[in-house]
Parts: sequence; structure tokens; C-alpha cells
Amino acid sequence: MELAPKRPYEGPVSDAQPSNWVDTYAPAAIRPFLKLARWDRPIGTWLLLIPCWWGIALAAPLTGTPFPDPLLLLLFAVGALVMRGAGCTFNDIVDRDIDAKVARTQTRPLPSGSVTLQQAWIFVAVQCFIGLLILLFLNPFTVFLGVASLALVLVYPFMKRITYWPQVFLGLTFNWGILMGWSAVTGGLEWTPAFLYGAAVFWTIGYDTIYAHQDKEDDALIGVGSTALKFGENTKAWLCGFYGLTAVLLTVAGSLAGLGWGFYSILALGIIHLAHQIVSLHTDQPRVCLKIFKSNRDFGLLMFGAIVAGNITA
Repeated sequence: MELAPKRPYEGPVSDAQPSNWVDTYAPAAIRPFLKLARWDRPIGTWLLLIPCWWGIALAAPLTGTPFPDPLLLLLFAVGALVMRGAGCTFNDIVDRDIDAKVARTQTRPLPSGSVTLQQAWIFVAVQCFIGLLILLFLNPFTVFLGVASLALVLVYPFMKRITYWPQVFLGLTFNWGILMGWSAVTGGLEWTPAFLYGAAVFWTIGYDTIYAHQDKEDDALIGVGSTALKFGENTKAWLCGFYGLTAVLLTVAGSLAGLGWGFYSILALGIIHLAHQIVSLHTDQPRVCLKIFKSNRDFGLLMFGAIVAGNITA
């Protein structure tokens, strides 16, 4: 007797809110692609976008105003949305066999069968094309930086196969927008955005280590690496180091940019937020890990406000 083919999974993925707008309102025909691009889980878009806004805001005084250019903020918002989608789609293509073995990722569009491999590649191309159109609105040096970032995007999905430190490569990739945001305003680079970039890299290593604790048992069984597995019970001590370096480098970047007291006042609140993440973390409770991970959007927006406040009070 021939078995009926497996029907593609059509419900919400396991790490999305059950009431997310994609599963609630999006047309059924495009729903799998929106899930592939993580539109049902916007936290990643925020964490990609916010560093871009940091770079734009930090460079704003060089144009004679303490406020970031609204058009640049909008362009980078759209760019972050489509390029995060392209990156996630490419990552899912590379990881489709691994995702099929991990409980949290089995319901994603590729391993669940709701999107074919060919459709996923076409979707990557479409999103990259939209990203390129947005990039062409910017100056030539920023276009160069945008193209250069693709090397990091292409390398990142393979790092978990060869190192316990894929979070470092995620940090380098996800925060490249700081350099692009600064360059979009100034047409070049200098040490100030470099220190801000370093701060964001250590911040990302910290929050993605927290995120990775959700999958550590499956990762260990499959044979892929993460800082969650590397640090184990010493995770909180490592987080103190990473978040401490984040605070130090943010302070250096603010000093080099000549930011006023408003920046340091809000930075103090940000440091308290990061400390609370460490104190409240329970690495054996996936729901707690996910909640703390998502709270980094609030930290990022807080630091964006800190930079603007620092510009105003300079």
C-alpha cells in the first residue's frame, strides 16, 4: 500500500508568536515566504536595523544637525528588512538538513516542505535585487561597503560547522550597518564608528549566546558548535566580559564623537539593562532565554536615543 505524500506544514513556526500577523493576516500563498524571511519574527530585523541607525545618528552632527536624516533611517529600515530576509533564506538553504533535526526549527518552511529549494533560491535573488536598488540611492563608498558585506553573509552559515564561535561571525555580519550608516552620512570611515562597531560585535556575541542556549542539546547531538556549548555553566561570567566590553567601547565611541551628558546618562540605563539580562538568565529555561534575547531590541533603541541625546547636549 502506497503512503500518501506528507502534507507541508502550514501552522506557525515553533519560535514565532502563535498570534503573529503573518499567520493571522497574510495571504496563504505568500505566507511560507514571509516566514522564510522571518517577517513573523521581527526581532532579527530590529537587531540588524538598530546598528545602522546608531551609525547614522553618530555621524549626524558632521552635517550640522544633532538629528539623524529621516530619509536615511527609512532607506536603511527597508534595506534591513529585505536583507535580513535574504540572509535568513540563504541560511535556511544551507542549514535545511540540520534544521530538520532540531525540534525548534523543524517547522521552518524548507524542512517542513512548504517551500521548495528552487523557490527559496529565487526568493533570495528577489530580495537581494531589492536590496541592491536601495543601496544605489547611497554614495559610492557605501555601495562598496554594502557589496563587501556579502562576504560575511555568505561565510556565516558555515561557521557553526567548524568552530564553537559562530556568534563572533554573526556579530561582524549583523553590525556592519554601523559602518554603512556612518559612511552614508560622511562618505568615508574613521575610528569613531570602528569603536561603535566593536561595541556592537561584543553585544551581539552576548545576546546570541543567550539565544543559542535554546538549541544546545540538539546542537551537541548534531555536532555543530556555539558559544552556548563552549561556555556552558560559565555563560554568565562570559556575558559579564562581553557586555562589559560593550559598555567600554560605547563610552570610547561617545567620547571620540564628542557626545554630551545626555548620552552617558542613558548609557548608564543601558548598562543596567544588560546587567539585568545576566542576573535574570537561566540557561536551562528556553523561554527565559528567548525573552531575554528579544529584550535586546529595547537596549538597542535605548542606545539610539542615547546617541541622539548626546548630540543634542554636546
